[in-house]
Amino acid sequence: MADSSRSPTKRTRLSQNDVVGHGHQPLLPGLPDDIAQVCLSLVHPSVLFSVCTSWRRLIYSSSFPPFLSLYALLTSSSSPNSIQFYSFDPLSSNWHALPATPPDPPLRLFLRHPSFISRDLPIQSVSVSGNLVLVAATTSNLLPALPRPLVFDPVAKKWAFGPPLATPRRWCSAGALGGAVYVASGIGSHFSIDVARSVEKWDLTKNKKHPNDHLGWEWEKARGLRDGRFSRDAIEAVGWRGKLCMVNLKGDAVKEGLMYDVEKDTWQDMPEGMIGGWKGPVAAMDEEVMYVVDEAKGALRRYNPEKDVWVEILESERLIGADQIAGGGGRVCVVCRGKILVVDVTAAAPSFWDVKTPLGLEAVAIHILPRMSNAV
Repeated sequence: MADSSRSPTKRTRLSQNDVVGHGHQPLLPGLPDDIAQVCLSLVHPSVLFSVCTSWRRLIYSSSFPPFLSLYALLTSSSSPNSIQFYSFDPLSSNWHALPATPPDPPLRLFLRHPSFISRDLPIQSVSVSGNLVLVAATTSNLLPALPRPLVFDPVAKKWAFGPPLATPRRWCSAGALGGAVYVASGIGSHFSIDVARSVEKWDLTKNKKHPNDHLGWEWEKARGLRDGRFSRDAIEAVGWRGKLCMVNLKGDAVKEGLMYDVEKDTWQDMPEGMIGGWKGPVAAMDEEVMYVVDEAKGALRRYNPEKDVWVEILESERLIGADQIAGGGGRVCVVCRGKILVVDVTAAAPSFWDVKTPLGLEAVAIHILPRMSNAV
């Protein structure tokens, strides 16, 4: 997960204050720091981290390409409706709390409700254009909790509000593709067939003049669904090769599947092999390679579009009951009964390991995004 997400030729010039304070030491003796930075950017960040303090500061500076980190929505079993946001740094193996969300209006997300003892209420979040976006959730009185999305920018280390939704909703299909967030179907303050068939798109790259300017953002209507059958469950809509792929139910049940072609603004049926193997949470790495965890068998599989089949990568009882997955940097990260497992899918013999959550906390959802600046 420590792969860089920016080209060495597209970084900003390094100033001495980015890396060190007083008593400056050169990054590489005999070279100006801006030249040394270009050279060091070709080295894996995990190597730089372990050598010296000045190099460690360099990789967390705003001028260095940000490596990928794990972001998690966490909760406590003793206080399940207190959602906390953390980032896991794969270089230092430390968790860092994200800055507090805006106090006005206060964020009230209900994960567990007395009326639904055996089931968690969904908190839906997506990662798009290097940002973590909270899209939909439920309040204590079973109403939509988010009239507009809440966005965290890891590089700026700031939260911001997105544009108001035409209809705030919950139990919807939420996903990202090509720098845009999509929300489809779901339920508003009450069930409406118009809402259940509607699709909204928010392009985070449009009308954005500079990194801290959120003016001009707005939701746009996309072609609606043919019926309201996709309002039955909270679903991750998966962005893959220019299409948004979604099913109407979670888990191993028989389900319907659709694919939205962004360029053509059309919906089409999902291929038989794709929907037949959609037996658990699904994610697409770099919007190119799609992975699923069969939650009943604990099998991680990769989709082969040429043959319309899912190819098994590994199987483990530790993956049984998987709730959500995310892919990035050659890793597939899995939330399974509150725990986090990471699978290296680039290895000839794929291996996996645990990422222990902060003491007393369990994972609700995970995302792979650029590291926070100045995390050390």
